Amino acid sequence: MELTSKNVNKIFMDCLFEEDNEENRKNSIVVEGLVNKFGLNPVAIKKHKKDIYSMLKQLPKNFQKNGGGGWSFLNACNREDGTQWTGLHATMEQLVVLGIASEYVKYTMPREMWKILPGGVPYFSVA
Repeated sequence: MELTSKNVNKIFMDCLFEEDNEENRKNSIVVEGLVNKFGLNPVAIKKHKKDIYSMLKQLPKNFQKNGGGGWSFLNACNREDGTQWTGLHATMEQLVVLGIASEYVKYTMPREMWKILPGGVPYFSVA
């Protein structure tokens, strides 16, 4: 699947649990993004896992665990081919959250250390 804002948003919205449903809250995968905390449906994450991975692999090689080992969130707006796929940090956060929920993305440093990084945002890597 091509890494675009539209594709990320579509999958993200399909994976979100409804906030007012108690059963959903109990069964959700809770992920702390950069700014927000999200509850995601594990069944939907599993359904979209291949597409999530495909989009993450289109990020620059510096993000790949076996490429550069991780890079700043600020650089996640571009694909490896140099195309800017989004201009919104919120959409980039959606991709990172999907990646964490599907166990393909990890922050390279604990949240407490983000303040020492450029822009105060994390570095992350893609497995």
